[in-house]
Amino acid sequence: MPNPKRRHSQQRSAKRRTHYKAEEVTLSKDTTTGEIHVRHRAHVSEGKLFYKGKLVAEKAPLKA
Repeated sequence: MPNPKRRHSQQRSAKRRTHYKAEEVTLSKDTTTGEIHVRHRAHVSEGKLFYKGKLVAEKAPLKA
């Protein structure tokens, strides 16, 4: 397997790493529940799972 003959400079490494940056998460308000949530993700509200303003799943009651 080939190995580099010379060390990469700090500037060269820094240029490569400029593209690794944190991005701000986009938030939306749900039309049904009015809750703020991350876009394109299902979210739980009062034990119910919502996606795109629609009820996707409900929490099943525990069996004793």
